[in-house]
Amino acid sequence: MLTKYSTRRGFLKYGGLSLILLLNSCSNVSKKVTIALQNSFFPDSKDTIPDSWQQNKINFGRMNLEKNRNIILDSDFTLINDGWINTINFSEFKEINESYFQEILDKRAKNFLNSFEVNQRNKLLPIGVVPYAIIIKNNKDLIASASQSWDFLLSRKLTKKIILPESPRILISIAEKITASEPLAKLKSQAMLFDDQNTLNWLINSDACVAIVPYSLCSKYLKIDSRLSIVFPKQGVPLIWYFVLSRSNLSSKILIEWIKSYENKSKVDKLSSEGWYLPFKNNYSQSKYKSEMSEPLGPSYQCWYNSWSLPKLTNAQKIKYENYWNKALIP
Repeated sequence: MLTKYSTRRGFLKYGGLSLILLLNSCSNVSKKVTIALQNSFFPDSKDTIPDSWQQNKINFGRMNLEKNRNIILDSDFTLINDGWINTINFSEFKEINESYFQEILDKRAKNFLNSFEVNQRNKLLPIGVVPYAIIIKNNKDLIASASQSWDFLLSRKLTKKIILPESPRILISIAEKITASEPLAKLKSQAMLFDDQNTLNWLINSDACVAIVPYSLCSKYLKIDSRLSIVFPKQGVPLIWYFVLSRSNLSSKILIEWIKSYENKSKVDKLSSEGWYLPFKNNYSQSKYKSEMSEPLGPSYQCWYNSWSLPKLTNAQKIKYENYWNKALIP
């Protein structure tokens, strides 16, 4: 074998080539799996993402879209919620339509996936669903009415004392549950402000009495502030869906192993206590939806049954909702 490289130049060339191949091999072995995500999207639990994975931080917001895109393009996986799905280019992601994932998803997840176009749904893996919650401060007399329906938001005592989500889509979906004439206009007139980033800080440090906020963003406050009460109306709540998308050349085995780690009962308990529910049909994950109270503070079975997802709008629906929203602005 060595006779082929008997000259000094030939031997050095062969040695250099071997070194490059060795370095490339080591690089591939040691390369960390990377996932792009926004910190506030995911629960605080330290074991929700493997320790060996590198987390690339993104911040979904209008000013950060191009920066996010560059980070996403350098990541194997991306975690995103349904509110920001329209900001990504699906052509930059690969299909995750593994038979394993189709087998483990529950009915609610499959139904929501079916609302997407085929070329999109095959690239989306639902990994979590978070219910909105009503947080009430120092007004325990509101709990009974709030636990029944959304009509309580139009109470005169709450005028200019409610913090509402910034999302028109969320507000319209809630207004559609209120049994009053012109519910959207009346709901908007009740708002002290519209905020998604600092909702609980505003509630705690202002005259506001009520805030509507994703459960995953408020669970920790409930444990430390006795003034706050949480309510999930039997009428149901809007749901936020979280998806994983892949750009990875890695084996799908890595993603499957990660998802299988959520079969651990203590992890399921921890996630649901932080407001994050798993959309998988194994019995233990599903038990979090079926008991009268999923957690001491969680939604009841009836609330889950009546809760709703927000599928992607058609152009006709967009025009309809825009007109509805603008009409509600007219005094």
